[in-house]
Amino acid sequence: MRNATVNRSTSETKISLALELDGTGKAEINTGVGFLDHMLTLFAKHGRFDLTLTCEGDTDVDDHHSVEDIGICLGTAFANALSDKRGICRYGSMILPMDETLILSSVDLSGRAYLGYALEIPTEKVGTFDTELVKEFFLAFVRQAACTLHIRQLAGENSHHIIEGTFKSVARALRAAVAIDTAAQNEIPSTKGVL
Repeated sequence: MRNATVNRSTSETKISLALELDGTGKAEINTGVGFLDHMLTLFAKHGRFDLTLTCEGDTDVDDHHSVEDIGICLGTAFANALSDKRGICRYGSMILPMDETLILSSVDLSGRAYLGYALEIPTEKVGTFDTELVKEFFLAFVRQAACTLHIRQLAGENSHHIIEGTFKSVARALRAAVAIDTAAQNEIPSTKGVL
């Protein structure tokens, strides 16, 4: 089984996370940030990742520390669950429609951290959630997962749809990238022999 558990405690957050890559999309999430709970539930469902996550954070200050540290923990869990990445497809992409919104996500589990982020979210908040934190979440994720991730908004004007479409699209791109390549189950998908 390809899974990982991550526990992280700082003066700002206390996080416990368990990830199963080969899951069914089951999620038990309580981050203290309601909108992020919803996005991560969608992420788990559309990626078919089993995800259990709790976070106690200083949300009385703001949501930034919780959102960023959860991104760190989720990225770490992906890196740990993939181990040497033997047998994976490595690449994945998804163009996902959500009503008027269209989001492209492409991922390479390359061992190199890079985020190409081209979202134009028109409002500063969705409910009480600061929309600038979407980028902070994915920056933290790619740094720890050591992957290249490009997210591009091809259409859309509704902030909620843009963010929701992004989490779904990234999840489906990651699902494709972590899938086992049945023709090369014992191979590292790189001419270098390491990722």
